[in-house]
Amino acid sequence: VGSSPGDTALTPRREQLAAEGTAFISIQAFPALLDLPQDLEVTEVSCGSRHTAVVTRGGELYTWGWGKYGQLGHGDNSSSDQPRRVEYLVAEGLQAEEVVCGPWTTYVHVLE
Repeated sequence: VGSSPGDTALTPRREQLAAEGTAFISIQAFPALLDLPQDLEVTEVSCGSRHTAVVTRGGELYTWGWGKYGQLGHGDNSSSDQPRRVEYLVAEGLQAEEVVCGPWTTYVHVLE
C-alpha cells in the first residue's frame, strides 16, 4: 500500500504520547482496586474527566490521573497512575473534609 502526500498516518495514542515525551496515563473503563496504605479509610471520593481524588478519615487528600493543569495539587503538572498524598495540605496543617473534581479542576473543603 502506497501513500500520497495527502494521506495522514494514524499512530496509536500510546505511541503519540511517548513520541511527544508526555507520560502515558492508563484510562480504565472498569473499576480497579487501589493500593493505598492499609491504615487509611476513604471517606470521600470524586472523579474528574481524567483524574480522581479521595479524602481519608484522617483528613488527607490523595489524587491521581492526568495532571496537565495542576489539578492533582502536587505543585506541578505531572500525571500519575498511582495515588499520591497532597503534601501541601499536610505542610500547612490543613485537613481535607470534602473534595469535588471538575473536568480540569479539583476543589477541596479544608479545616485548619
